[in-house]
Amino acid sequence: MAIVGYFISALANVIYYVLFIYMWIIIIRAVLSWVSPDPYNPIVRFIHNITEPVLYQIRRRLPVSFGGIDLSPVIVLLIIMFLQNFVVRSLLHFSRTFIQP
Repeated sequence: MAIVGYFISALANVIYYVLFIYMWIIIIRAVLSWVSPDPYNPIVRFIHNITEPVLYQIRRRLPVSFGGIDLSPVIVLLIIMFLQNFVVRSLLHFSRTFIQP
């Protein structure tokens, strides 16, 4: 049964790192919104394409724009932090029950 525990632990670590990378992509997107980047730049397009589906869902469900400031990246960052602290830690704790006898 230890293999199941190691698998769940590895899955939790992968989820943690994917969320960590996505969090930094959201932060980069927010910083890019403060400047006027070239919209045809491939990096800018990639960041926009990977973050817009999530940000659009937040904007559609919650009125998170106050005075022209879009707060949807802040909401997404809070959700990512919640997932890192709750889901990942729960998976790691769950994996320990399989590893320890």
